[in-house]
Amino acid sequence: MVLVLLIGAFCTVLNQTILSTAFPTLMKTFDISTSTVQWLTTGFMMVNGIMIPISAYLSSRFNTKVLFIAAMTTFEIGTIMAWVAPSFGVLLAARLIQAVGVGINMPLMQNIMLTIYPPEKRGAAMGINGLVIGLAPAIGPTLSGWVIDNYSWRWLFGMIAPIAALVIIASFFLVKNVIPNRRPHLDALSVILSTAGFGSMLYGFSSVGDKGWTSPLVIWTIVIGAVLVVFLVLRQNKLDEPFLEFKVFESAEYTLATILSSIVMMAMVGAEMIIPLYLQIIHGMSAFHSGLTLLFGALFMGVMSPITGRLFDRHGAKRLAVTGMFILTVGTLPFAFLTRDTPTIYIVFLYAIRMFGISMVMMPVTTSGMNSLPFNLIAHGTAVNNTTRQVATSVGTAIMISVLTNVTNNHKPAHALLAQAPLQYKSKMFDATLTGYHAAFWFAIFFAALGLLLSFFVTSGTGIHPRIDSEDIVGLKDGKEEK
Repeated sequence: MVLVLLIGAFCTVLNQTILSTAFPTLMKTFDISTSTVQWLTTGFMMVNGIMIPISAYLSSRFNTKVLFIAAMTTFEIGTIMAWVAPSFGVLLAARLIQAVGVGINMPLMQNIMLTIYPPEKRGAAMGINGLVIGLAPAIGPTLSGWVIDNYSWRWLFGMIAPIAALVIIASFFLVKNVIPNRRPHLDALSVILSTAGFGSMLYGFSSVGDKGWTSPLVIWTIVIGAVLVVFLVLRQNKLDEPFLEFKVFESAEYTLATILSSIVMMAMVGAEMIIPLYLQIIHGMSAFHSGLTLLFGALFMGVMSPITGRLFDRHGAKRLAVTGMFILTVGTLPFAFLTRDTPTIYIVFLYAIRMFGISMVMMPVTTSGMNSLPFNLIAHGTAVNNTTRQVATSVGTAIMISVLTNVTNNHKPAHALLAQAPLQYKSKMFDATLTGYHAAFWFAIFFAALGLLLSFFVTSGTGIHPRIDSEDIVGLKDGKEEK
């Protein structure tokens, strides 16, 4: 069952970054602009972020097997549509359908792992989960570049479709109903507030790189989204059966874990975007080779995630979190001093060090936070944690891109120099671009240092909830609930 879940999750999470190096090809194929093609990622992230909060309700309302098969089937329909898409409109619709399946599947997998393993073994289980969440998005750019260079862009979806189909078939036989079901009331207004609020915020932050912080569209979508989310939180606290239980933040350990995991996601995704840009612009690398430089670090994280999960079960989260955040901070510092001549192997090595630090923090602190919650709040805790990380990732990426762009523009030479001394203009333009990268990485260093400071407040144990009520422990046997 776990193997089926992992393969299914790998297929779905891989789609977050698989188009990153395919944009130029798609722009040429469909004769569209850069801002238009970006919707394949922006729209995907928005729908994904909208579906994650709804996952807590769905996992309580529908049995595990049906929900997993439904999520994978939705994803498969979107994948096949993208594979044969005759136009950009169809391809975009296919990506949005895929995102619905991914938004359900990611938190569902985490809920299942936290349910079927006892608290003292959750670290190892979540470490395996972290292997998928960390490895799949990092492999995406490299795999995408290789496929684009050797085959048609359609095979980015064509190679995933049969694997997803096998997962669906296997799930009929191997996936069990493990999450207790009930019939919670679905508050329609809460769904609207959640969809509009998180969707608006994600759209606003995703548009910063293209439109800038001063764009009225960016400002208003972020402000309106934030206001709607505030109304959502206020409403949830008044409902007897909240759509999304924000009372999980009453646990200090859970709150700290969510903040730390969000900082780590910002550090990981921001670097995954900035480093390939540096290699392509400053070193003149192809998209494929720039993505390939990140592969070693991704594999390193994949190998380390199960190991750090087992270490968490034995020693708790604090020592892992402090050590990991220290390694992440120290490993990011040299990126603020990159030059035109920095060897590629040096960047590969530094990136691997950063990913090693991230592997020591991400799943251990997440597991510690989840362990601090009573069993009946785990689905809500997962949904809130994943939603917060999704928004934080968009915020972090938007800030890093805007810092890079603004600092570069402020330092670039006057355009008149291009006609007078072209070589000097090119040299100064390189210097301005490097200054922009340095500023973006100083931002990343600041947040890594903040995470290091917060990691000292993580509890020394594994965060297991000290009191579990009898009504919180529910098992399923022969389709019947047992307390």
